[in-house]
Amino acid sequence: MENIDNQEIARFSSQAGQWWDTRGKFKALHQINPVRVAYVIERAGVAGRKILDVGCGGGLLSEAMAAAGGQVTGIDMAASALEVAGQHAEQSGLDITYHKSTAEEWARSHADDCDVVTCMELVEHVPDPAGLVMACSRLLRPGGDLLFATVNRTWLARLLVVWLSEYVLGLVAKGTHTYSRFVQPSELEHWGRLARLDCIDLSGLRYLPYVGHAALCKSTALNYLMHFRKPFP
Repeated sequence: MENIDNQEIARFSSQAGQWWDTRGKFKALHQINPVRVAYVIERAGVAGRKILDVGCGGGLLSEAMAAAGGQVTGIDMAASALEVAGQHAEQSGLDITYHKSTAEEWARSHADDCDVVTCMELVEHVPDPAGLVMACSRLLRPGGDLLFATVNRTWLARLLVVWLSEYVLGLVAKGTHTYSRFVQPSELEHWGRLARLDCIDLSGLRYLPYVGHAALCKSTALNYLMHFRKPFP
């Protein structure tokens, strides 16, 4: 069975028209995107590298990496989001290829094909996150870099990321997050080891929505990023 949640896909498909609205439902992603891009550039490099953006959505991260010189392909299962991504990339004059696919499906024909794989804010939205990590590993060439961003499963994340952000402040659409699917860093690192990846870095992400401030930090109690590298045989 495909590693997808049709309800999640339907939810994000219904919001496709808002992907590039910096004041809309994806405002938070717009505000944290510069931090994500800087993390990828610092940890893995972008210019001249062949990059796959897994769960690319409307293309926020894909476009930023392409603008920094990456050879970017984006995959997602929300067709309407991919349509928005393709149109915006064309308007921006960026050469990005988008396809409707899961990481698992893409890995069947593109194993060992990428220098860099990014998978941001997706691992907490699929029924088999360990399988997603394994598929992303298969996509990498030896020496390649895999970078995740996700939400930790803590009481603080439940309070702030779910209850406050969705149901009180309305920063993101209600139902965007499911607390039980949040991933602890130890779990993600374990799945990386099972996929024969080396964990290179774990960094917390601090986000202050009212002032639009986002930055890396030491605390991983809420959001965090993790960098893996695929070793040479």
